[in-house]
Amino acid sequence: MNYLVRALKGDEWAALKELRLAALADPVARMAFASTYEKEAPKPDAFWQERAAQGEAGVTQKTFVAEPTGGEPGAPQPLAGMAIVLIEQDQNQTHLVGVYVRPEHRGSGLAQQLFQTALDWSWELPAFPVERVRLWVHEDNARARAFYAGFGFTPTGNTMAYPNQPDQTEYELALSRP
Repeated sequence: MNYLVRALKGDEWAALKELRLAALADPVARMAFASTYEKEAPKPDAFWQERAAQGEAGVTQKTFVAEPTGGEPGAPQPLAGMAIVLIEQDQNQTHLVGVYVRPEHRGSGLAQQLFQTALDWSWELPAFPVERVRLWVHEDNARARAFYAGFGFTPTGNTMAYPNQPDQTEYELALSRP
């Protein structure tokens, strides 16, 4: 399958909501998120509309999504994955969050496409020079750590308690400007 990795449009809030809730409900992926399905599922449509609008605007964050292509004509398919870049201008950095690929699209190279798009956007951000891109990874998420290492991310030495289970740890990884 092929994918079109692109910026989310503000009017795609319902698709964003569906994808985010699928990510939070995914038994494998949910450890990568600082929120839970139970916290986000009851949020009103206005919340998702605002989140999609912010994700399109690219002022405080930018949301990238993957749209499957080449399927049956006229048969809409749900978004296959996403990656969100938070802009931290006061620190000359961006922060990658919300990286998710649906189980049926894993192993296709889609995660690499989404991640590379988010990194490229960070390095090309016109508002200020991004000096580094950072992210947090759960102590038990060895697969994600290996994936991030493949892009050159290394531990910074910073840790924090995992928001959903404070007795667990998350590690900060960062990639400096090439």
